[in-house]
Amino acid sequence: MTEDLHVRVNRLLWNQDADDYQRRNAPQIREQAFSGDLAWGLWAIPESRLGVLGEVAGKDVLELGCGGAQWSMALARRGARPVGLDLSERQLGHGRRLMREAGVRFPLVHGDAERVPFGDGSFDVVFADHGAFSFADPYRTVPESARVLRRGGLLAFNHLSPIYQVATPMEADHAGDRLVYDYFGLRRLQGPDGTVEFDLPYGAWIRLFRDCGLVVEDLIEPRPAADATSTYRDAADLAWARRWPAECIWRGRRA
Repeated sequence: MTEDLHVRVNRLLWNQDADDYQRRNAPQIREQAFSGDLAWGLWAIPESRLGVLGEVAGKDVLELGCGGAQWSMALARRGARPVGLDLSERQLGHGRRLMREAGVRFPLVHGDAERVPFGDGSFDVVFADHGAFSFADPYRTVPESARVLRRGGLLAFNHLSPIYQVATPMEADHAGDRLVYDYFGLRRLQGPDGTVEFDLPYGAWIRLFRDCGLVVEDLIEPRPAADATSTYRDAADLAWARRWPAECIWRGRRA
């Protein structure tokens, strides 16, 4: 099947940025691969505080848009059986290097989250911390995630809040305190680096989950601590995220 234009664009840009991405964010994301500590999002809020995934030992887990697979390495240390999938060959190369350094092994698959190359009911958990759910069409990724989940399986993912999206002017480095884009028109967005991103209004997300046979268990809007630090964002972003939700973590269960 021929790749869509946004898939080709994102694959190219992520391959170009992979080395720099891993370098500049290593202080935040590398350690969890070796320690097994899990932390979500731009501000590395601990899983122990948010309780998104729960117990993962003995579960088959698919990470969609795994990048350097730091999350999946941490899950492997907690007894899960992870599989990492990513569109970028270069990111997967970093994942293989880090796996050797960390002394863990599990499959890394080059693929497209809009066309997941696994059979129905293959996993207990499908998740991403941003990853594919920020850079792939949700009207394809969510049905594919539901398809490969077993009955009772968990879909959990983090992405930028729709509020953040409509408050961030294209030419600006930060979100502002005014809404500048149409909320109801949310779907396909152009990132400042040229990547194609996706988001939906809250109601559209909920209807999509329902149509795919998923029951929404929670919508977590993580708020960073006042002294939080991030390799992804600066002090102005922290001040914004303390007032308004910058990210959303959905938890849905296959009925």
